[in-house]
Amino acid sequence: MSFHPKRLARLEAHLTEKYVGPGRLPGTLTLIARHGEIEHLGLQGHADLERGTKIAEDTIFRIYSMTKPLTSVALMMLVEEGRIALDDPVHKFIPAWKNLGVYVAGTHEAGFLTRPPARPMQVIDLMRHTAGLTYGFQLRTNVDAAYRAARIGEVEKAGTLADMIESLARMPLEFAPGEAWNYSVATDVVGWLVQVVSGQPFERFLAERLLDPLGMKDTGFHVPEGHAHRFASCYQPTRTGGLELQDDGQTSTFLKPADFISGGGGLVSTAHDYLQFCRMMLMGGTLGGHRFLSRKTIDLMVANHLPGGADLPTLSRSMYSEATYEGVGFGLGFAVNTNAARTLIPGSDGDFFWGGAASTFFWIDPEEDLTAIFMTQLIPSSTYPVRREIRTLTYAALDD
Repeated sequence: MSFHPKRLARLEAHLTEKYVGPGRLPGTLTLIARHGEIEHLGLQGHADLERGTKIAEDTIFRIYSMTKPLTSVALMMLVEEGRIALDDPVHKFIPAWKNLGVYVAGTHEAGFLTRPPARPMQVIDLMRHTAGLTYGFQLRTNVDAAYRAARIGEVEKAGTLADMIESLARMPLEFAPGEAWNYSVATDVVGWLVQVVSGQPFERFLAERLLDPLGMKDTGFHVPEGHAHRFASCYQPTRTGGLELQDDGQTSTFLKPADFISGGGGLVSTAHDYLQFCRMMLMGGTLGGHRFLSRKTIDLMVANHLPGGADLPTLSRSMYSEATYEGVGFGLGFAVNTNAARTLIPGSDGDFFWGGAASTFFWIDPEEDLTAIFMTQLIPSSTYPVRREIRTLTYAALDD
């Protein structure tokens, strides 16, 4: 074992004493793997507080934006086949987007004044969130407000991915492509590009090319039929520090096939399923004798692609909590640790990670041959600094 047992026990004790015991989190699942073996699996608390259902190894969670790395891998498969390139203009595949303008003034009620961008939006801008798109929940600008009014990017909305692409053709960009970083619906658009280029529905391509070969049998855009009892409920904090139900696992829209297939946040999954994806990434694009991507493509994905080699705080206009991480850049679907010392938490230059809106989180550290996955169900993910704490406690337990 490459972890000190007593030091590793601090991780679960911390989660018990600070979060699960006081009722700040409903339950947690922590999975840590190193050198190809699961070194730690911690289960605490409940998947469903109302029904008293305990967290289990096979509990199914909403992973929301942990969908984005899988969608990004799907597109890179098509890049490897020469069917799309990172510097292709997006309007090559979405002609209605050819004349998208950059916001200057106005509102969605009164109309917008825009200016032409310096250059067209490229595929890489979608992959690294420099496209000028946004999320309505940012609550920052008049463009955000227009997204909210049109319900653009809401995973549980009525309508389809095609409807979203059509709606975005009528929206101004927040900024010119490449000018800034803003967390956005860009990865939903990546899913649309996969569909257009492959000629398959995005969900079918993802299943056939990635999920099924990886053995991710519990991962999809809705909970598999007959497995609702394994699906966790989702919670949100109360003003007094407790929890209230946000989405009941037994009545959730995730129990039925989705109309809106969100490559940015639509998947449900389990910790063991997601570990399969992480193992493939850690092993340079291969797992179980199946080659998904080349090693050099993986290297490209986990390099920092922010313009000028900037980190997120330098370039970000986003309210997303990870954007405050100094020493962290962004690759093609993942945040990337470019300077571990500047983050002020343990880690390695080159480790890469992301999380979901319900406070789920993962990271992959190639230097340490380490993968960690954290599952819980609390919205929003910025409620507590639990992700940074788990990183610190995990690295503190290394014993080699």
